[in-house]
Amino acid sequence: MAEVDFYNIGFEYITDTSAHTGRFCRLYALADAVINTATVMNASGNTFTSVPLNAGDEIQGVFTSVTLTSGKVLAYKL
Repeated sequence: MAEVDFYNIGFEYITDTSAHTGRFCRLYALADAVINTATVMNASGNTFTSVPLNAGDEIQGVFTSVTLTSGKVLAYKL
């Protein structure tokens, strides 16, 4: 993945259980969190649901939708 200038692109702060759409390249947990569902471009395998993250964990990819069950996540824009 190419280096992304997060300071110029920004992020979305997610703390609710609503679906958040856009293009995100990194999900970073500020506090323990559970991703209820996420849509990931060019991903294969099992469905991306009920994924636990500990505070400080991150997942990289191209996400077009993220819904939390709980927690606080920064979704960095792409």
